[in-house]
Amino acid sequence: MPLELTPRLADPDGVFAALVAAHDGLDPAASRRLDAALVLLLANHIGDDGVVLHAIEVAQSTEAGS
Repeated sequence: MPLELTPRLADPDGVFAALVAAHDGLDPAASRRLDAALVLLLANHIGDDGVVLHAIEVAQSTEAGS
């Protein structure tokens, strides 16, 4: 399964708002734990090491370019 990079969420703004709201009131350490837990849950859901590793590479290159 290749990494899907085209937008697929029906409500991306709503998902982003939920992500932001999930961090409300968290200290920086708790916020990082929430992010890590979410990443691990989604990586497990994907279930393909190659896709997850490719996503890490894309995210790193996106971050380096910002």
